[in-house]
Amino acid sequence: MRRSRTRSAVAAVAAGLLAVSLASCGSNGGEQDGNAFTIGLLLPSQQITRYENSDRPMIEKRVKELCPGCTVDHANAGDDVASQQRQMHSMITRGVGALILDAVDAKALRSSVQAAHKAGIPVIAYDRLAEGPISGYASFNGGQVGRLQARALLDAMRAKGDGRQIVMMNGDPSSPNAAWFKKGAMSVLKDKVRIGKSYDVIEYRPDNAYANMQAAITALGPHRIGGVLAVNDTVASGAISALKSARIRPVPPVTGQDADLDAVQRIVSGDQYMTVYKPFKAEAHAVAAMAVALGRGHSLRSIAHTTVDNTTTENIPASLLTPVAVTVGSIRKTLVKDGVYTIGEICTPKLRPACDKAGLTR
Repeated sequence: MRRSRTRSAVAAVAAGLLAVSLASCGSNGGEQDGNAFTIGLLLPSQQITRYENSDRPMIEKRVKELCPGCTVDHANAGDDVASQQRQMHSMITRGVGALILDAVDAKALRSSVQAAHKAGIPVIAYDRLAEGPISGYASFNGGQVGRLQARALLDAMRAKGDGRQIVMMNGDPSSPNAAWFKKGAMSVLKDKVRIGKSYDVIEYRPDNAYANMQAAITALGPHRIGGVLAVNDTVASGAISALKSARIRPVPPVTGQDADLDAVQRIVSGDQYMTVYKPFKAEAHAVAAMAVALGRGHSLRSIAHTTVDNTTTENIPASLLTPVAVTVGSIRKTLVKDGVYTIGEICTPKLRPACDKAGLTR
């Protein structure tokens, strides 16, 4: 994927969303004249908990704010390509006004995207850039995600005086973001650390990550792994379980992504070093605004401030937001400050001593 004409900033996105919101307020009467429609929301996975716990409710709420007469028709593919293809074609048949697609497999969904385009239904790629004639794209800068993970891992290893090799636990190769994350990470890691083993974790499943990590421990030895670059928190959980099962103490630094609650708790307890927080509210608001605008036949000029290319389409209007690295020392000023979690949600009775030590309960 190639990025061009970049002038994306959170402030600019916020301004664009406000403009769309104001425009929608002025068109409420028009909605009763046929400007209300259904938006299809196709999510890829239940393994990655953020989709159902965060993304879905925020998208649905924002669509209602921007278009009170609109409805959201939601489906989750459960990591099954065939299921997502059926779900998408069902929505096309029902004649939705716009589709938000977070593709299980970007290449496999190309024909479905083409079918929607042929039916006059705009498709907005969400979080992962699908192939085909995509009309808009809302996500985070995947290269920056990888760079944040790699820099944090190197910092943690240096702090421990540990310059040994690492294990890379990459994403599912069917996801276009997996290569984006890895490319960003490698731009930092190159020539700075030895990569002992590298795995693509199929479907981002924790049991697959567990098996991969077990294989790495067997191949490299339990005391020759200085860190683990895990692509997200689900993969991190499997890797950490394998390290603990091998009785490796202390657990070497492990990265993550998505700021899942259990990952934040692992960071507090010391089992996971960091995660990447992607302010999902801004991403959800951006894609909701795109869907409402395109469903009404409007331009994305006020929402998308850069363009991207997929393998079939150039200059796709895009909103690429900025991710944030989170370690134990920055949980309060990021996740708690933004209202993602409360101290009470993070600091269970079992974690209270660790929270006290981290300064979260003071």
